[in-house]
Amino acid sequence: MKKRNLFIALLAAMMLLLAACGSNEEASTDESTEKETTAAEGQAEETTGAESEGPAYPMTVSPTVASVEGEEAAINFEEVEFDKMPEKIAVFDYGFLDTLDALGVEGIEGVAQDTSLPAHLEKYASDEYTNVGGLKEPLLEDLAEMAPDVIFISGRQSAFYEELKEIAPVVFIGTSETDYWNTFLSSVDLAAKMFGKEAEAEEYVGKINSAQEEIKALAGNYETSLVTMYNEGNLSGFSTNSRYGYIYDVYGFKPVTEDIESSSHGSNFGFEAILEFNPQVLFVIDRTAAVGGDSKIDTDMENDIIKKTEAYKNEKIVYLDGPLWYLGGGGLQAELAKIEEVLAELK
Repeated sequence: MKKRNLFIALLAAMMLLLAACGSNEEASTDESTEKETTAAEGQAEETTGAESEGPAYPMTVSPTVASVEGEEAAINFEEVEFDKMPEKIAVFDYGFLDTLDALGVEGIEGVAQDTSLPAHLEKYASDEYTNVGGLKEPLLEDLAEMAPDVIFISGRQSAFYEELKEIAPVVFIGTSETDYWNTFLSSVDLAAKMFGKEAEAEEYVGKINSAQEEIKALAGNYETSLVTMYNEGNLSGFSTNSRYGYIYDVYGFKPVTEDIESSSHGSNFGFEAILEFNPQVLFVIDRTAAVGGDSKIDTDMENDIIKKTEAYKNEKIVYLDGPLWYLGGGGLQAELAKIEEVLAELK
């Protein structure tokens, strides 16, 4: 009887030992699984964090246009190497300011305030931003005191390129007169990559592309058109190979003539010449109003000669907003607003 009791006791002890081992193995397995899960989650969080860090720096930024003609010689613009994303930004070009604003880029601190800003950018005329001068005359001392991480310029400031480079890295983001639209898109791409705003840029460019399709369909209703600029009673004309050539090339309006000398302010164009070409649509950009002058565009344009044109008779003289078209072009908001203005006038 004693041997039998001893055997039962030993058997029970062995069963308890085996149960304990099983529990330990399960605990060990659960703990290992938990560690693996935690590690995987941590790795996923690390990967996600890496993806949301923004643009990859160091970054080499190229100018949108390699060079422009200066008064004495060509001015060549250099690539700029940035170790990190600029946090303090000075902007002279209103088109690029427009794009930065549309993309929600932070860090804009210096703006050219000595020239009238387009209406949609008037908030940058406040004391919240440092005045770095005018579009053609930077305040170099004020800019140096501001100590920006980057200065964005375009053609109007190109004469000061070397002096500005002594203050901070300078990136040229101007547009080309002979390839306006593609250089505008290059400036948008540059801003998006520098400040990690690719998704926002893609969405906005999509809006512009949709508006383009609409204006192309509208432009197909007219056989001839002419783009002109009004300046204190005088007119200049623009053809395809000019700063406003995109009205023909991108919008789809057919030029009444391509025999117009290309220049930044157009070729001198008398009222008699407009009557001779007699376009169905006449676009008029008010430069006088854009630079703050006393514009008399209504009385000057609607004279006895212009009244004989097909454009006048059919109410197809389109007066375009001067500050928007002359000063504010080359930005996401401005380019969409231009298309919308033409659509509103001709629909």
